[in-house]
Amino acid sequence: MLTVTAPAKVNLHLEVLGLRSDGFHELAMVMQSIDLADSLQFTNTADAQITLRCDDSSLSTGADNLVMKAAELLRARSGFNELGVSMYLEKRIPIGAGLAGGSSDGAAALVGLNALWGLGYTAETLESMAAELGSDVPFCVAGGTQLCFGRGELLEPVPPTSEGLAVLLVKDPLVSVSTPWAYQRCKERREQDYLQGEMAFEQRRRDLREAPWLQPLRAGCPPPLRNDLQVVVAAETQAVQVSLQLLQTLPTPLAIAMSGSGPSCFALFRDQDQCDQAAADLAPQLKAAGLRAWACSLRSDGVRIAS
Repeated sequence: MLTVTAPAKVNLHLEVLGLRSDGFHELAMVMQSIDLADSLQFTNTADAQITLRCDDSSLSTGADNLVMKAAELLRARSGFNELGVSMYLEKRIPIGAGLAGGSSDGAAALVGLNALWGLGYTAETLESMAAELGSDVPFCVAGGTQLCFGRGELLEPVPPTSEGLAVLLVKDPLVSVSTPWAYQRCKERREQDYLQGEMAFEQRRRDLREAPWLQPLRAGCPPPLRNDLQVVVAAETQAVQVSLQLLQTLPTPLAIAMSGSGPSCFALFRDQDQCDQAAADLAPQLKAAGLRAWACSLRSDGVRIAS
């Protein structure tokens, strides 16, 4: 049996630049892996069947699951149709949370099955396959701190931080947000402010590459945590409003924002001790509001083989 860890991510920067010719949004993002992670276990089978089980009964384990899509894609690309596997997914990352849990699970399937089946694909090739599965999946293969452009699939690594930065995540377990809905609402409310054309897009990419807070991440120059989806999602999602309000009552965070399309929100701290203390201090209010919380350190890698 082989086990792969599949870490969540938060968005340290999510800027919606404008619309692409293919109808998708052009994005300029900084994504960061954190140590909240799912676990995906693989067992070789000799029956040419690909199957998935999960400890969360609310999650589909059929052909629509990114783990299954990744496995089918990898087997088809290999040309060895006789390959089979039994997979078991342990979910710790909340579903529909803006934390790329599904994308990370799909990335874990690519990395794990590449090793289990002895296919020998390079990380670069796996990232290319990952882009066929979803915009966040290549980042989840690479992990760490990455500039993410295009739809999010074009990666440029950022030097890892040497500081022990940490994040306190909060989420209402009863609320999820559809990513397509969030981008549609963003278009409806902000299209008049979108940039036009590749030259304008590239200027914003250049500005982000040169941002002083990325040289590298450090507490002395914390990221401003821009998220262009936050205003439109928070306006219609009370759980986001409550999460942000509670995090803003804390005395020591460096910055506060929503992650991805939400509804997860997070506060960034200079070290794990401050993060843990904030989680303890806020626990009664979070419980009263029906919110779950996770105190997480930053990771310098993405999906990795654990055993």
